Amino acid sequence: MNKSKLILFLSLFFGFSIPGISQNLPKNKPNILIILTDDQGYHDVSYYGTEDLQTPNIDALRKDGMRFDNFLTNSPVCSPTRAALLSGRYPDRVGVPGLIRFHPENNWGYLDPKTILLPQKLKEANYHTAHIGKWNLGLESPNLPNQKGFDLFHGWLEDMMDDYVIKRRHGKNFMMLNDEVIDPPGHATDLFTEWATDYISEQAKDEQPFFLYLAYNAPHFPVQPPKEWSDRVRQRDPGLPEKRSNLIAFIEHLDNGIGKVIKSLKESGQYENTIILFTSDNGGHLPDLANNGPLRDGKQSMYEGGLRVPTLVSWPGQIAAGSSTNQLNLSMDIYPTLLQLAGVEINHTVEGRSFLNTLLGNAVKEEERVVYFTRREGGLTYGGKTYHALRKGDWKLLQNSPYQPMELYNLKIDPKEENDLIKSEPEIYKEMNSILMQHIQEGGKTPWQKPGAKSN
Repeated sequence: MNKSKLILFLSLFFGFSIPGISQNLPKNKPNILIILTDDQGYHDVSYYGTEDLQTPNIDALRKDGMRFDNFLTNSPVCSPTRAALLSGRYPDRVGVPGLIRFHPENNWGYLDPKTILLPQKLKEANYHTAHIGKWNLGLESPNLPNQKGFDLFHGWLEDMMDDYVIKRRHGKNFMMLNDEVIDPPGHATDLFTEWATDYISEQAKDEQPFFLYLAYNAPHFPVQPPKEWSDRVRQRDPGLPEKRSNLIAFIEHLDNGIGKVIKSLKESGQYENTIILFTSDNGGHLPDLANNGPLRDGKQSMYEGGLRVPTLVSWPGQIAAGSSTNQLNLSMDIYPTLLQLAGVEINHTVEGRSFLNTLLGNAVKEEERVVYFTRREGGLTYGGKTYHALRKGDWKLLQNSPYQPMELYNLKIDPKEENDLIKSEPEIYKEMNSILMQHIQEGGKTPWQKPGAKSN
């Protein structure tokens, strides 16, 4: 065991006071719960003062923990962000620059089988690992959840569902219990909630810490709340546009499920020793009338509305209740943060940066950070090409489709990205474009197609 790992081990288990580590960390390793929602807008939570929807259970987590106001996803769509979250790496560097889909002619990613995912590392610290909900990182061996470190997989392999009750994609069933195809009745959100609460109750019987990655499909389209939920919102606010009303009902139904999961932690006596991280995989989908607050654009976009998401972390007694931070963090930072917390050494390359000290209220020396965003997609809009964004301090360089020109913004003075400075700041553009090209070259070293794959 090297020195850094020994120090963290001692701090976690024996309460030693050392620089950069809280003096009050518990002796036992905490359970870890990640709640990932799908396409939830930056302000589609009522803790930001959004008046037309109610998310009391998410708000309760916010009250108990820390709100992140400048948390960005690694990509404005599903698969790349999930790859980044579970690997700690830029998604193109693990072979997932775009969505992984069932049809090869519309597939834009293949997870590098050598990639070491979060559950694999947490097993080094004796965690029991479970994934409930949406996977979207591979449909066959060697990239199935049970092959990537999860002891239990109970959920959906593909990207979206064409119907939340019938639960099919292109007529095919992707719902699994480990390696077995299953076809349970009910709404997918309710099923994932039920399976999560069952898992939490079962783990309460064991002293082994658990890691639960709970990834809901909601509120990704098709927006399909149960009727009683949509009726409730329409009765409460009949003046809302139908699309917005349905999305609110969908999110409130999701929030109710999250509340049941938290209740199961409390009733089983595990809430106090569970760190809970809530976030979304990308910004809200504007055609469904998602609310991304004051930000420009939404899902699929490299503007802030496509990348910034509601995020909070709760851990009673360790994270200051009701606290907040404007620190810039990304989905890939979750990986090193949780591994540092668990005392697991990272002995391979990651681009993510731990924000554990921020969570624990320790002094953090802020340094300028350069971060990169990418997405590859097909169709007439994208043509199978990639488009990118780069942030360096207050500056942001972006291209919002492969066929549009580059744009440059100063987010400090122009947070809504309204004043393109590409022509007036040629030196900054030149510098940032040079950095961006280096990222593109590095990402290009990892294939994003399965070896030998052919389109149908």
